Amino acid sequence: MAEAFREHGFDGASIAILSKATGLGKGSLYNFFPNGKEEMMGAVLADIDAWFRAKIFVPLEEGDDPEMAIRSMMAEVTAYFRSGGRVCLVGWIGLGSSGTAFAVRIRDYFARWIAALAQCLRAGAVTPMQARTLAEEAVSGIQGAIILARALNEDAVFGRIVSRHEAALLNAIADRGLHASQG
Repeated sequence: MAEAFREHGFDGASIAILSKATGLGKGSLYNFFPNGKEEMMGAVLADIDAWFRAKIFVPLEEGDDPEMAIRSMMAEVTAYFRSGGRVCLVGWIGLGSSGTAFAVRIRDYFARWIAALAQCLRAGAVTPMQARTLAEEAVSGIQGAIILARALNEDAVFGRIVSRHEAALLNAIADRGLHASQG
């Protein structure tokens, strides 16, 4: 179902398309999701949230090795977005006209990602202001890389951009560690 929403967007994913994608008849879809397409999208977003919580947010928030947490985040998002070939459904929905129906969830998703990454950077001795700036740039860079790789039909673009952001985050931690040991 998620792939149907990724491919067609919320508005374009008709019940017929969702039925075909899931292999369930229209009646079965309404049996599982009596409130229709909006409830289906809610279930998909809940699944995405659970994945990001387990693989991205919690390791960034609770990990004891900021460098490892950042490396893991980048590896996980690269695998999740299949090197830029897979659209970020949360970003896609946020850009569409249906975004208002899910605005709070979308805002919370991006806000938590930025906050978790900034917290991880602060744990690596990066100043709060620089941590926030780097986190915003990394998350927006990842999202932009997804769009650019797809628009150019060049998956390698995603990898290059993600690698540059990973290096910037790790360099900020290394620089802070260097300054702390010299102080």
